[in-house]
Amino acid sequence: MTDTEPHAWIRLWQLISPSLPIGTYAYSQGLETAIEKNWVGNESETQNWIKGILQDSLGMLDAPILIRLYQAWQSNDLNALIKWNQFLLASRESSELYLEDQQMGQALWRLLNDILPISNTEPENNNLPIDTINQYRALVKQIDTPGFAVIFSLAAVVWKIPVQDSVRGFLWSWCENQVAASIKLVPLGQTAGQRILSALIPAINNSVSNALKLSDDEIGTLAPGFSIASAQHEVQYSRLFRS
Repeated sequence: MTDTEPHAWIRLWQLISPSLPIGTYAYSQGLETAIEKNWVGNESETQNWIKGILQDSLGMLDAPILIRLYQAWQSNDLNALIKWNQFLLASRESSELYLEDQQMGQALWRLLNDILPISNTEPENNNLPIDTINQYRALVKQIDTPGFAVIFSLAAVVWKIPVQDSVRGFLWSWCENQVAASIKLVPLGQTAGQRILSALIPAINNSVSNALKLSDDEIGTLAPGFSIASAQHEVQYSRLFRS
């Protein structure tokens, strides 16, 4: 980012903050089941699990779709917004993953709609013009079951966060939540968690670069272990994280 976006960095930090009240901390995305089944049991296995899902699932599905949603908001393309939102929701391979996406999308939209200005008398803080924001509000109402990515991309566009930084922040936030869950569940120490996050930085950057190159036909994921773990977590007898 450059000095021409004086608020964009801070808005990105706000958008990916663990304190954002949208419930990301409540989900383990199958990690809790993977740990119960001894698929993941130490620092190295935790890093490999998170990295594998990052590269093979989020990097091949969520990240390229987030880019397309970002571009659709910029061009007011309702058909594209609906298409890619439905594609992403249809790609969730368990009820848990689908409901998580839906619930986080609803929570982020309630929050975003509440903190965005509603009139020209409010300070802009580098937002888009109020007329444009209100056009986006009208578009959201026409999207059936807006998921997390479609609202996240809207926030990034409204706050003028460049697309690559938006995707990078999106992936970092997911990794950070997975590490936070693993610290509780494996358990791991805080320092081990920071070592894992440090090791994931190149994979995050590579996933962003790869997502920018993917064609529409190349978007998709096959991560059976991740899907099975999430589905089994729905009926896991004892669990800390939401299903």
